Amino acid sequence: MSSKTRSIYVFVFLGLSLASIFIGANDINLSQILKGDALTWMILIEGRIPRYLSVVMTGISLSIAGLIMQRISQNRFVSPSTAVTMDGARFGIIISLVAFGSLSIQSRMFFAWLFSMVFTVLFMILIHKLKFKNVIFIPLLGMMLGMIVDSITTFIALKYDLMQTLSGYMMGSFTFILKGRYELLFTSIPLVLIALFYIKRFAIVSMGEDFAKSVGVHYGRTLILGVLVVSMLSASVVTTIGTIPFVGLIVPNMVSYLYGDSDRYVILDTALMGSILLLLSDLISRLVIYPYEVPIGLTLGVIGSLFFVVILIRGYHEKA
Repeated sequence: MSSKTRSIYVFVFLGLSLASIFIGANDINLSQILKGDALTWMILIEGRIPRYLSVVMTGISLSIAGLIMQRISQNRFVSPSTAVTMDGARFGIIISLVAFGSLSIQSRMFFAWLFSMVFTVLFMILIHKLKFKNVIFIPLLGMMLGMIVDSITTFIALKYDLMQTLSGYMMGSFTFILKGRYELLFTSIPLVLIALFYIKRFAIVSMGEDFAKSVGVHYGRTLILGVLVVSMLSASVVTTIGTIPFVGLIVPNMVSYLYGDSDRYVILDTALMGSILLLLSDLISRLVIYPYEVPIGLTLGVIGSLFFVVILIRGYHEKA
């Protein structure tokens, strides 16, 4: 991505950021803020800014988790939503509630991270043992494993009367994000910095074990680190927001198809595009049946699918 194009996207991001803060069920404007209107400031601090930060951090977390997952799995169609990672996080949350009853959000996140890591490691072991590594078969394997885990999770939730809780984690939403209910997402900041530092090693790992060893990169350790980062990023989102589809799959592919895989900027471009996609989807969700909201998963599914079709068509014409 050229510096000029990147600047345009930064301005788009800033514009969507302002819209996200000022537009809602109760619109606010700059004059109300400058006048020090108490209700306006309460809406801003208690609701709008927490929601805005949640949307941005979720977009960054899931897009970077998808980028890392695609690198370490050597497959562009693998993401936290197609590699059992998010399914494992939901399973962990339900297990924690069954075993220990009411837990703090931090404890639920720990169990979400633990089980998402376990199932992601299982997925990685399976794909490394496969002799037939078809580009489509691998994500299908992940989705089949995810369906098995989801079925077990649903069975447990039904048995222990936790279906309403599970449905909240199945469908991601920013509607009820308020001050005091989103801060767990800040754990993504050090994880993103780790990803930024190790992105070249993840790229080397994507070229295979033999190549990684030939250039002095420890293949196994890098894989484990990648799984840890992906699991923690995904767990923080699932625990706080719920399941948000498509972001980890679409954004890294969108950046790659449009601007290449330059390791110098790919993680920053991916984070920027992930934020823009989720801000746009959240804004549309608020406005399409204003003053009510459409679930962001539905909006994101439509927008993401259209983006992905355009990218595939463009990639096909470039190869033709």
